[in-house]
Amino acid sequence: MTTTPTASKPDLRTGSGRLALLVAEREITTRLRSKSFLISTGILLLLVLGGIIFGSITAANSDDTRVAVTDSALLADVDGVEAVAVDDLAEAEALVRDGEVDAAVVADESSPVGLRVIADSNPPLGLINLLSVTPPVELLDPDAIPGGLAYLVAFGFGIVFFTAAMTFGPTIAQSVVEEKQTRVVEILLAAVPTRVLFTGKVIGTSVLAFGQIALIAAMAIIGLTVTGQDDLLVGLGAPVVWFVVFFIVGFVLLASLFAATGAMVSRLEDMGATTTPVTMLVMLPYFLVIFLNDNPLVVAIMSYVPFSAPVAMPLRLFLGTAEWWEPVLSLGILAVTTVALIALGVRIYENSLLRLGARVSWREAIAR
Repeated sequence: MTTTPTASKPDLRTGSGRLALLVAEREITTRLRSKSFLISTGILLLLVLGGIIFGSITAANSDDTRVAVTDSALLADVDGVEAVAVDDLAEAEALVRDGEVDAAVVADESSPVGLRVIADSNPPLGLINLLSVTPPVELLDPDAIPGGLAYLVAFGFGIVFFTAAMTFGPTIAQSVVEEKQTRVVEILLAAVPTRVLFTGKVIGTSVLAFGQIALIAAMAIIGLTVTGQDDLLVGLGAPVVWFVVFFIVGFVLLASLFAATGAMVSRLEDMGATTTPVTMLVMLPYFLVIFLNDNPLVVAIMSYVPFSAPVAMPLRLFLGTAEWWEPVLSLGILAVTTVALIALGVRIYENSLLRLGARVSWREAIAR
């Protein structure tokens, strides 16, 4: 009796890890060959570099206020003022009218301060502030982080995580839909188990995201250092390390959800219907942390919410409002949530991947 040999399934005990890495390599090489991906990455790097250079130029071009004076001794002890000597009041007024100077300062015995400021159409508030007498100021909390810097750090952490999620999340969902639409997934599943295919896609997309963010971070650090703005990096050491750890775990969570929801549809036109809830889970916490960064209660709560913890907890560490154990607890909650949602994502992926045509309902996708 003659038997026909049949194709055997891969040994999951010894080959699943290798197969997942092969799938991840395929995802990475496919994206790296995409001109749109390379162009978008280049644009991001240029935007980062351009922003740093613009900030450097703006700081360098903050010229002193040009002021016409009949006596240079009047502004001898005032910083931030460039005195332009004139012979008399008429010449000072002529320079103000012609726009050659921002204002003029002349002696005036009738003035309580002995000076008179002459301007064209609007009071020069900057000059007036420079001439004002400031009383001694005592700070009760001199080490507190200024509100503007806190907002800048919150925005920086937030935009990095948000950009990565909104760039690579839809990318992995689109990849899954394209494979279903072209029936390539049927060929892949003949050689690779569904769970391994899912794992490989998540790993490949995560590596791409980490690589792009590492390039952006390197560009920012080098740019700030070269342009002399490295003082912005002071105090960001430990918060940045924690941000990287939170980012890795948080992005794997989001990548799993985007891959799973992408498998629920068979056409790119329908992808938004299933990925929108995941997008909202990214956007809402992001905007809460950014716009309410000065509200300690809101930021504290959001630092334990898995979808906002990668931004909120590093921000609290930078501000010095988090105890040593809080990032550990927050990371633990995020890790447990990630494991649970990966399991849910795998179930949705397995139940939806080979269903073509109409969109798979959430009940069908989650059913055992």
